[in-house]
Amino acid sequence: MLIGLLAFAIILLAAMVHFCRVPVRHRWRRRQARTMSAQLRGRDRCQPAGLIYARVRAMDALAFEELLLESFRCRGHPITRNSRYTGDGGIDGQVTLDGRRWLIQAKRYQSAIRPEHVEQFAQLCRRRNMPGLFVHTGRTGPASRSIVTRSAEIEIISGRRLLALLSGDPFIIGTEAI
Repeated sequence: MLIGLLAFAIILLAAMVHFCRVPVRHRWRRRQARTMSAQLRGRDRCQPAGLIYARVRAMDALAFEELLLESFRCRGHPITRNSRYTGDGGIDGQVTLDGRRWLIQAKRYQSAIRPEHVEQFAQLCRRRNMPGLFVHTGRTGPASRSIVTRSAEIEIISGRRLLALLSGDPFIIGTEAI
């Protein structure tokens, strides 16, 4: 009886330490991301693309980062969250796909993405010697496409591929179906 009570107290203490370790704002954003992910995979899966983009663009920018990580997690891919949202050096998280870690950069754009953002992320991936996923809600212009073509380190996920990621539909990263 005493051992059972002690084990319960240890489990309770461990849960409290874990809960207190994640700041309230992080918990709120993760909860928002989980809710949106469940909706986009379930009842809202067949909504028009324009409506889904409007909903995603209306999200808190940091919750959008969490939504992307949650989408990969729901597919069974291990993710790594940053310990804080600011000062992350341009990396919004990491995902392991087929045994290879990918850096993630998330941007909520209303219009075309800025080529300098893509270039900065490509340079960051080169410095770290890791591939990267530049995930955004805007349009990919020709200058940004040429950066991606020249850089084997990064891949852009937007448009239909972003919708597939969020809804749980299959799509391809590199040569692998995800």
